[in-house]
Amino acid sequence: MTSDASLEQELRNVFRRHEHLAEDLGLDDRPADASSSRPSSSPSKSSKSSLRRSRRDPRWARSLVVAGAVMMMTAGGAFVAKDAVIGYATRNVKQEDLIVPAAEQQGRHVTISGSKNILLMGIDPRPGQDESESIRSDSIIVLHIPAGHDSAYLVSIPRDTWVKIPRFDNGRKSYAGGHDKINGAFAVGGLGTTGKDQRKFGVTLLADTIKANWGITFDAAAIIDFTGFQNVVKVLGGVDMYVDQEVRSVHIGHDAKGNTKVPYIQRDNGRGGTDLIAIAGVTPQTYHVGYQHLEPWQALDYVRQRETLPNSDYDRQRHQQQFIKALFKQILSRDVLTDPGKLKKVLDVIGQSMTIDSGGIGLDDWIFAMKGITGDNLLTVKTNNGTFYSSPENPGAEALDPTTLSLLDSIRTDTVKTFMTNHTDLVAS
Repeated sequence: MTSDASLEQELRNVFRRHEHLAEDLGLDDRPADASSSRPSSSPSKSSKSSLRRSRRDPRWARSLVVAGAVMMMTAGGAFVAKDAVIGYATRNVKQEDLIVPAAEQQGRHVTISGSKNILLMGIDPRPGQDESESIRSDSIIVLHIPAGHDSAYLVSIPRDTWVKIPRFDNGRKSYAGGHDKINGAFAVGGLGTTGKDQRKFGVTLLADTIKANWGITFDAAAIIDFTGFQNVVKVLGGVDMYVDQEVRSVHIGHDAKGNTKVPYIQRDNGRGGTDLIAIAGVTPQTYHVGYQHLEPWQALDYVRQRETLPNSDYDRQRHQQQFIKALFKQILSRDVLTDPGKLKKVLDVIGQSMTIDSGGIGLDDWIFAMKGITGDNLLTVKTNNGTFYSSPENPGAEALDPTTLSLLDSIRTDTVKTFMTNHTDLVAS
């Protein structure tokens, strides 16, 4: 195990060992006449030495580390070797059994080839929450990767979707099966358990529920702790993203003296919604349309909002997807991947903010398989066309409209590319 004290130097050594690979593969995208001091003609031996000292570490690691450790699910790029950096990343990320292993679930040998479905579940626990208390999943995202591994699709399932939850026994509590909102599956699965068992049984029942209702099975899974991701944003110095609609916070506001106050009193209206009562003298934190640099506390606050948004949880789902893309695009930037010190800090906090079940496939294999996926071919897809679609069985819950059901069926059959060709309006900008 590499010690923390030597890890930065090890990363630098890895970068230097593979400098020639960056040039051979054309991964250093700076032009020959750039101000980075790279000459357009072959340098002399002495100038090579000077160049090696003066220029920044190469960009061969475009997704070398982070994309693998965490971005089995969000973005990728080119990487060239299974080396110390990947080793550190795979050791650092928390890995647990979250769903039934793919080989047991599907009765076949686990392989990285073919189409892949990854279940992403976001949680947002309250500070100091009792770990024995059941938690409902805050967001549920299906990441579909077609067999060609050249694109990926993020599809959110509305958390209030009314579904049939199959019977389940986690060894502590048994559930006879029934109907509930889909975010209740995670809570029911983990009843009576804590820690790893709560996560494992919760995600397993959620995966079973999705399979029972729409026939989709999963090859891997991950739990994203949005509160923990605030620390990732902190290490990065904030996150840059586009705010696509004005958002007022129900959690954070400021009075005339600049003191932080809660801007609204929230009351259950008895109709499945929340009434907001403005507190006099407190101005809500507001995020305006346009490109924004969000500080860590702002980023967490922004992705939590739904009560003041016209499409409630649909808008929040979209914002969470956009946040994840923006965050990992920043992680995969030159400024992070060529700075071993910052890279190590990022990996450390990511390891505390995510739990991954790689489905029996090595994370380094996930990295290699996903090398062709970038922010440009990672598409976020709207369900129910981004609006509430009432459940005929429970008006206080939601159903999935016919188009969304067809979308999920295309995930099951790995025909999403064809489906999206005919439904380009569902791509969330």
